[in-house]
Amino acid sequence: MTDLQAGAAAGYRAARTLPIRAEWRRQWSRARTRWALGLMVALPLIILIAFQFDNGGDDDNGGGEFGSLIDLATSGGLNFTLFCLYVSATFLLVVAVALFCGDTVASEAQWGSLRYLLAVPVPRARLVAVKLVVALGYSGLALLTLAGTALAVGTARYGWEPLRSTVANEIAPGAGLVRLLAILGYLAVVLLVVAGLAFLLSVSTDAPLGAVGGAVLLWILSSILDQISALGAVRNLLPTHYSTAWLGLLSTPTQFDDVVKGAISAVVYATLFWSLAFWRFTRKDVTS
Repeated sequence: MTDLQAGAAAGYRAARTLPIRAEWRRQWSRARTRWALGLMVALPLIILIAFQFDNGGDDDNGGGEFGSLIDLATSGGLNFTLFCLYVSATFLLVVAVALFCGDTVASEAQWGSLRYLLAVPVPRARLVAVKLVVALGYSGLALLTLAGTALAVGTARYGWEPLRSTVANEIAPGAGLVRLLAILGYLAVVLLVVAGLAFLLSVSTDAPLGAVGGAVLLWILSSILDQISALGAVRNLLPTHYSTAWLGLLSTPTQFDDVVKGAISAVVYATLFWSLAFWRFTRKDVTS
């Protein structure tokens, strides 16, 4: 059966509508994209400048584990990068991923342009697939931008030194870089849960702020519940339970058990949320 027989215009191909590169350019033209990526560049610079104001008057840098991490952060570029990831993984990166994935469809609905995209016509499944791929691409770019900037400025300031931590022996720079890349990979997988939740909310509402804020608040709620020991084994089912399992990649020997569990949990949750998002949008009555 030809396209004309199927009721489609001559030359129409669903796979050619809304190219990924076109959507990438559209999202890049938005101020929130450039501001978010700019913040990923600015954070390591702000932390580096803040460290320069340390006059040594407070010997323990605030005391406790955090004080030890600050001391280690200035011992080399790898450690500085690790510190930047540590302080940003639980909130800043969560907000960035929620912003890219929660705003992408809801903002189109808010502007009233969503129905015009579907009238091109762009198949609904392709529209959400392209928007999801681009949102994930920018989320990954944000993570790499943060780590790359931290590694560059940290190495320039503190040198290319072995990786050190409070739970492992000194790790040679080459092996330390490999572990740092593994940590980035694990964080990317864990943040898929945020991406899935934010995207599900994005296709369910016309309010971008509600989708972004809802995903962040639910992530924080899960983190709070994970601290309640009375919940027992139920905590293992929370999406945030293994969010800090990447610390096991710094230990000697390397601890992979929780990393594997966390990766499986994140993929399951993300797949569930994305499936629900596709199901919801393909059946949604789009009027905006």
